[in-house]
Amino acid sequence: MFNIKLENNYEMPIIGSGSNTFGKVDNAYSNPLRGDTQEVDWAIENGYRHFDTAQSYNTESVIGEGIAKSNVPRSEFFITTKLSTWDGYKGDDWARETIEKSLELLQTDYIDQFLIHTPLDNDEDNLAAWAVLEDYYKKGIFKSIGVSNFTEDQLKVILENGTVRPHANQIESHLENWNHDLIKFHESENIATIAWGPLRKISDAPDALKEIADKYGKSVAQIVLRYQIQRNVIVIPKSHNKDRQAQSLNIFDFDLTEEETTQISKM
Repeated sequence: MFNIKLENNYEMPIIGSGSNTFGKVDNAYSNPLRGDTQEVDWAIENGYRHFDTAQSYNTESVIGEGIAKSNVPRSEFFITTKLSTWDGYKGDDWARETIEKSLELLQTDYIDQFLIHTPLDNDEDNLAAWAVLEDYYKKGIFKSIGVSNFTEDQLKVILENGTVRPHANQIESHLENWNHDLIKFHESENIATIAWGPLRKISDAPDALKEIADKYGKSVAQIVLRYQIQRNVIVIPKSHNKDRQAQSLNIFDFDLTEEETTQISKM
């Protein structure tokens, strides 16, 4: 495991665990919580110290409880959560209330990374939400702040009008859409890229990718994750299977060649 240094020098593990269905009945996104933290427990046992959640996932309490009972110091974990903006921005007081609730559910007095979950309908609302994040960042309650699913133009609005530059943008990046152009823009602005859904479409992987996997004695999923981290993209795979969780971490004992990374980038 190794870390990415964000623009403010705060370190973020390059692999984390997604959690949007953790602790839920039948592992289904829209179902209620089961009342246990099994997947988080397994992930911590496997060595995960980076967890990605969100207010809208309803899994902050699962992450918080799993970490609290793990006997691993809070300082060893990197927790990301997100402001639920799917239904619009409901004002600064609302944003602060939901943030305080996130801190309570996560059983922590600080959050390593807090993101705006999805762009709002207009620049004014995006900047209003961003100003609240900036305030928590300046107070030290958020150690880094960023956005999710923002386009280059939407990022430019924050860069040009905010007082703190976004440290990260969590975006779609997987076999069907590597999102090369946006990642290139991130690199030019020293914004970290976090790939959500990094293992999407691996069941439809081309034969050439399977051949690369066979060469290294790895799974297609491991090759895809390795490709992403070799271009400094943070990945947050998710699994309800303890062994597959472990496999996603077992990608640091080989390097893809330049030819192979070029080949994968064109798939």
